[in-house]
Amino acid sequence: MLFRSHWKSRYKTISGAADCWWRPWLVLLWWSCLTQSTCGSGALEESKHLVIQREGEFDVTYNDTVTSENQTIYAFNHTVSWNKTEGVRVSVDVLSQNLKSPILFVVRQKQAVLSFQVPLILRGLYQRKYPYNHLGRTLCQPPTKSASETQYFFVDVSTLSNQGTNYQLRVSRVESFTLQTDKTFSFTASPSQPQYFKYVFPEGVDTVIVKVSSDMNFPCSVMSIQDIQCPVYDLDNNVAFIGMYQTMTKKGAITVQRKDFPSNSFYVVVVVKTEDEACGGPLRFYPLRPDELIDAGNRSKILDVVVSPAIKSEVYVMGMLFCLGIFLSFYLLTLLVACLHNKRAKKRELFENLADTSPAETGKTPASPNEYGSLNSTVSSEAVTDGAPSLDSAASADNYGYLERPLENVGRSRQESLSSIEEDDYDTLDDINSDKNIVRTKKYLCVSDLSRKDKRVLSKKYQIYFWNIATIAVFYALPVIQLVITYQTVVNVTGNQDICYYNFMCAHPLGALSAFNNILSNLGYVMLGLLFLLIVLKRDIVHNRALSCQDINALECGIPKHFGLFYAMGTALMMEGLLSACYHVCPNYTNFQFDTSFMYMIAGLCMLKLYQKRHPDINASAYTAYACLAAVIFFSVLGVVFGRGNTVFWIIFSVIHILATLLLSTQLYYMGRWRLDSGVLRRMVYIVYTDCIRQCSGPMYIDRMVLLVMGNIVNWSLAAYGLIERPNDFASYLLAIAICNLLLYFAFYIIMKLRSGERIQCLALVCILFTAVVWGFALYFFFQGLSTWQKTPAESREHNRDCILLSFFDDHDIWHFLSSIAMFGSFLVLLTMDDDLDTVQRDKIYVF
Repeated sequence: MLFRSHWKSRYKTISGAADCWWRPWLVLLWWSCLTQSTCGSGALEESKHLVIQREGEFDVTYNDTVTSENQTIYAFNHTVSWNKTEGVRVSVDVLSQNLKSPILFVVRQKQAVLSFQVPLILRGLYQRKYPYNHLGRTLCQPPTKSASETQYFFVDVSTLSNQGTNYQLRVSRVESFTLQTDKTFSFTASPSQPQYFKYVFPEGVDTVIVKVSSDMNFPCSVMSIQDIQCPVYDLDNNVAFIGMYQTMTKKGAITVQRKDFPSNSFYVVVVVKTEDEACGGPLRFYPLRPDELIDAGNRSKILDVVVSPAIKSEVYVMGMLFCLGIFLSFYLLTLLVACLHNKRAKKRELFENLADTSPAETGKTPASPNEYGSLNSTVSSEAVTDGAPSLDSAASADNYGYLERPLENVGRSRQESLSSIEEDDYDTLDDINSDKNIVRTKKYLCVSDLSRKDKRVLSKKYQIYFWNIATIAVFYALPVIQLVITYQTVVNVTGNQDICYYNFMCAHPLGALSAFNNILSNLGYVMLGLLFLLIVLKRDIVHNRALSCQDINALECGIPKHFGLFYAMGTALMMEGLLSACYHVCPNYTNFQFDTSFMYMIAGLCMLKLYQKRHPDINASAYTAYACLAAVIFFSVLGVVFGRGNTVFWIIFSVIHILATLLLSTQLYYMGRWRLDSGVLRRMVYIVYTDCIRQCSGPMYIDRMVLLVMGNIVNWSLAAYGLIERPNDFASYLLAIAICNLLLYFAFYIIMKLRSGERIQCLALVCILFTAVVWGFALYFFFQGLSTWQKTPAESREHNRDCILLSFFDDHDIWHFLSSIAMFGSFLVLLTMDDDLDTVQRDKIYVF
């Protein structure tokens, strides 16, 4: 209380004095505290902190020392003109070791502030820390509107360390800061010394390709395209913040369009990463103690950058016209062949009419009414027996236990609606089943033995193939299109070009699509698939007209005509084009099954069609076939996701592959007349004992046995290869299995056809030779491998190459062209291969 009253009395005395002389000095002292940042620290603290200002000069190395008690400010100025851009680079090197506190460098410019510490700590995986004592940073260039302007910038150096820290500072001009069109520029970069350069679009150039290359795979680096703005994100931990970017080892390329940069210019930024894991390289260091610093070693990389004009709009037009011209020529060629065929048919019909002239001209007597009635009765009988053997083979049919169905048992008209016909109406009686066991187990079979079901029933059965695949296509394509649109949007928004595995050396954008040429080249699948459907439709109409006219050749001769599988094949080819185009919107390992799913469909449908030609009654139903193909696609997805290096998966798949091969072989050998039940093992042992041990007897069906033995050798070899090598591209491996089986069966079919005395007509032979040549060239371009999603995006870009056709299409586009033509040719081979049998009775056509 005494002290308080004493203080109050003193305060009153002082404050009561009029015009106190010390007030101005108190205000001056307070203002000095604010300006010198020493308020509250006393006069002693103010005298210890020292700010040193220097006039900086370019290309001069400053060796100085900084402590917590002094701060150095370097002032620089340089002249900037609107028609010439010079870069300014700040290089810093810390000479002291074992620093407790880093040195902070702050560069203050007209429109930006750049700050960094030395040592610079960059983080890798598992939060590993890599220190860098030598730094080099390029300053961004604020735009200027005047012809010439002097700009100032300041470099502030400070630290909180009490001990003196030696450093070197050098500010220099970058003479080659602006890149020139089609001129290669070489430079060196490291994680702590990133580089970036400016490029200005010249007049008349709207699109350019920026290519960065190096002779060194590692260290891993990142190239980025950024707008002209400050700050420039040029460190490993922030380069992905804006713009377009991609990792690279030896190659990197980004297509840049003028419309994306309002300033008509952009920065090309190259950053070397602290670790190589993003580019597929090894991890040199494993997780250590959290606070331990790791010496990254020398991670400098020499790179070259060149900016070249991309193609013009005229090249886009030429590419599209070229693509349309190729496939429209097939339409014209088909129309020409059809006209020639119709002309020959008319000539043949004219000769037949001349041969059937009046009796006065030919010397023949007219047929009696009884003869006409007998002829009509014969045609009617053949029209309703639905593939029954002819009268010439009646005796042999009796020997096989086959009895021709009497006419009174088949009272239905051929024009009856298909909706009232069911397969079970003709295929459920015990005597029919007994007849199957007798007929199908004969040593030598004819097509008439396996084409006994009603044609209307089979047509309805095989039309389900088309309707099912059309339904599958709709439900499959819609989410695929939605997903790839999302992928493309993500790429355009984030700028992360590592999401998609393009051939960046030949990826021509159009609108929101990054690689329009890879999408356009799939047009052939759609156009040729549609053309094949039109050809099949024409044949279907002609065949139906022949049936309605009671043509004996259409009723009882040749391979039974069922077009449902052909319609399904044409639809599958069109869907392959659509889904391949969707896949190439953003190709990567997560959507590769879009490109291969309908390839499995096409291979499966072709094998089913080959089998159906000689076995129309016992071919698989659409539901069974598509269920098996769905299982194949299921394993394809599992293999892509889990199959890489997974031994357990490969063992399971190889076992399933071998078991499926054995089951299918048994089904084909016995024509479906066997049962998979609890007694199957007992029957197998009995057959082996009686045929191989008790008596050495050869197989009853030699031809089928040869095919199945070869098929088992091929499939067991493929299963062993997969189990031993475990290829990364499981989807392509699975597709190779399907193609090998298809080629094996097709070769067997051709050989057996020639061996049976049948011939191949000229049109089918031309299609076979043409298709074989085109497949050879197509596979050559397929194996060029311009990109691969089995590796990292940076490693995939090592395979990128320039366009080779019209400066618009690359090797993979040519694969699309040739493979679509080859598939179309293969379908035509299946369609026309047995045209030579159209006038041969079915009981004289062998089954194999």
